[in-house]
Amino acid sequence: MAINLNKITLEKQGDSHKIDLTKGGSNSSKEIVINLNWTQKKGLWASLTKSASAIDLDLGCFYELRDGKKTVIDGVQFSKGRGGAKNQLTRQGCYTDRPWIWHTGDDRSGAGNGENILVNPQGLANLKRIIVYCFIYEGVAKWAESNAVVTVKVSGNPDIVVEMGKQSDDRTFCAIAEILFEGNSSITVKKLVTFHTGHSDCDKIYNWGLKWSAGSK
Repeated sequence: MAINLNKITLEKQGDSHKIDLTKGGSNSSKEIVINLNWTQKKGLWASLTKSASAIDLDLGCFYELRDGKKTVIDGVQFSKGRGGAKNQLTRQGCYTDRPWIWHTGDDRSGAGNGENILVNPQGLANLKRIIVYCFIYEGVAKWAESNAVVTVKVSGNPDIVVEMGKQSDDRTFCAIAEILFEGNSSITVKKLVTFHTGHSDCDKIYNWGLKWSAGSK
């Protein structure tokens, strides 16, 4: 694990870091931002032939509430706002009510700020755990070509960084990190970086018990 004043990089599988949500102000204002960003890294042949298509990575998460509810958020279905009632919940989540987790939107190029999942601090007491995942939707076959980085950000604390671009596994779905919620006081971020053939395969490894069918965007 590499540490400086501004960020902590979880380098090895199993590395973890606890974030004190009471540090530097009220924990009620400690929004948790999970960011996925990437850039196009073309090999020599692709650069010469211009054959490489744009990279499209997708960020998502499995989540479990303390009442036992489990499902996923991945931004496949979008609504116009963050949602204010339970009947507005989609695969994009809901920020102002359960599950207090919101996917801000799809980024198909990585040219901007990437993709973000926001966790509302008002819902911390309801959350038990999150597994953050990323998958290659199209454009590349290997993680090394994406230069992807996942960052967990909480105001008043160093960023927690997991670099994906250094991985070489051929499988296109990766469980990146686990976030454990310890009431309103702290969260622990643990590096996973395990590779899978898809959502269903990852589900089986981590025993979420969800039902899966093919989807598109």
